[in-house]
Amino acid sequence: MKSILLFTMGGTEWLLIALVVLLLFGGKKIPELMKGLGKGINEFKKGKNESEDKTEEN
Repeated sequence: MKSILLFTMGGTEWLLIALVVLLLFGGKKIPELMKGLGKGINEFKKGKNESEDKTEEN
């Protein structure tokens, strides 16, 4: 039941979360955080693909 409520957030809730993040980190830090997040996601995908390739070889 709790997991269902987590995904039923509306626009107001997302706006409030974005505002809190902006207040905590400031406008200058957010692009740096997003860049780091993007690099992390790319590394994860790269590692996942390499792992899948190795399992297909065996």
